[in-house]
Amino acid sequence: MAEQTTSSIVIAASPAQVMAAIVDFEAYPRWAQGIKAAQVLTTDPDGRASTVYFELEAAPIKDSYTLAYTYQGGEVLRWTLAEGRMMRAMEGSYELAATGAGTEVTYRLSVDVAIPMIGLLRRKAEKVIIDTALKGLKKRVESLG
Repeated sequence: MAEQTTSSIVIAASPAQVMAAIVDFEAYPRWAQGIKAAQVLTTDPDGRASTVYFELEAAPIKDSYTLAYTYQGGEVLRWTLAEGRMMRAMEGSYELAATGAGTEVTYRLSVDVAIPMIGLLRRKAEKVIIDTALKGLKKRVESLG
């Protein structure tokens, strides 16, 4: 899973405000397109979510999966697939950097699905997922601001 799709967006908020929205997993169904359910399953010693169960419904894909999260300070959140039905592997991250206009959020994603898919189509799907997620996150954070 060496190849990743990457995109960035600037959100008019502090890195702490952006990260607070990112780690509010159970709120995802209210703003993250396609996410129908999200439930924190386990937390780390600091009380942060370490595994989260998701139900996704984004036609034509309907899937449920669990992601395992690791934190690097308050600026980086990484995840890997712990369990999935249609997905064989997933790796991703949100990386935050303060800018004069707020926070630049870089989203990296690599997905491997159980059904055969040409690499070009997989990258295009990853790009759509990333762009939709970043726009949703921007709208969510800036509406809370």
